[in-house]
Amino acid sequence: MLEEELIDLMTFCLQNPESSEVAEKKKRISDIGNELFVDGGIDALENFAFVLKNRISEEIGKDPSPLFSLWNGLTDEWQR
Repeated sequence: MLEEELIDLMTFCLQNPESSEVAEKKKRISDIGNELFVDGGIDALENFAFVLKNRISEEIGKDPSPLFSLWNGLTDEWQR
């Protein structure tokens, strides 16, 4: 469920960078990252990042990697 929500949020941000909704969607991306980290640690973040990057890149031809920086600070080990 969170994977699909992240795909939708990141896809929206990448396709509509000028939208007034981007800040709200980025906040939700950060919140989900925190949930993932609390539940599964750095491994969960890494696994989700891998899946998201592959799927979004294939579906819309854009790299979501810059959005992963929204998860910086969740752990000392996570810096993108």
